[in-house]
Amino acid sequence: MAEAFARIYGGESVEVYSAGSHPYGVVNPKAIESMREIGYDLSTHESKSLDDLPDVEWDFVATMGCGDECPFVRAKHREDWQIPDPKNMEPDDFRKVRDEISERVKILLALQERG
Repeated sequence: MAEAFARIYGGESVEVYSAGSHPYGVVNPKAIESMREIGYDLSTHESKSLDDLPDVEWDFVATMGCGDECPFVRAKHREDWQIPDPKNMEPDDFRKVRDEISERVKILLALQERG
């Protein structure tokens, strides 16, 4: 969802990738439905491994609540967003996580613009 929001808010001005240390192989259907509710088709996205990403130093990396267990990814700036994995949440709680991710991406992009 973070990748989707970066694409929505950043448009052509950002190059964004999303991947996980333990990808499920498919995008969570709840995430697809949650994003569909706000007019975004997440069904075109894929579940990717960190190994699928280019081997570069990223400008920014956001991890999602993995703390000390996060794999190392080279980045100029990183933040561990303490966001719970919503995969087993009820729809209303899933939406709250979606909206929190949306707000964090907005803030990040605004900070990058100021630069």
